[in-house]
Amino acid sequence: MSATDYRDLIDWKKAFELAVEIYRETAKYPVEEKFGLKSQLRRGSVSVPSNIAEGEGRNSKEFLRCLSIAPGSLNELEIQLLMSDALGYLRPGQALSL
Repeated sequence: MSATDYRDLIDWKKAFELAVEIYRETAKYPVEEKFGLKSQLRRGSVSVPSNIAEGEGRNSKEFLRCLSIAPGSLNELEIQLLMSDALGYLRPGQALSL
């Protein structure tokens, strides 16, 4: 692993940890959410570290483009976590902590 490896980036590490935590929490979701919020949260959470990793493997202009996608995915995750909270799928305050 070189010094410029995407796995060395703090943002990638945090995004990866968030995705793992989302997978753990959504495992507890009701069965009827399999293709709803559970799926959306999992796909969205994986897209953030994936975009960072993809961009790091490209030229600097492409890296910046990939990085610019990540905040939008995080905004989507925020809304989905708030919806999960409103539906009682998360413990009180958990949406904000994630």
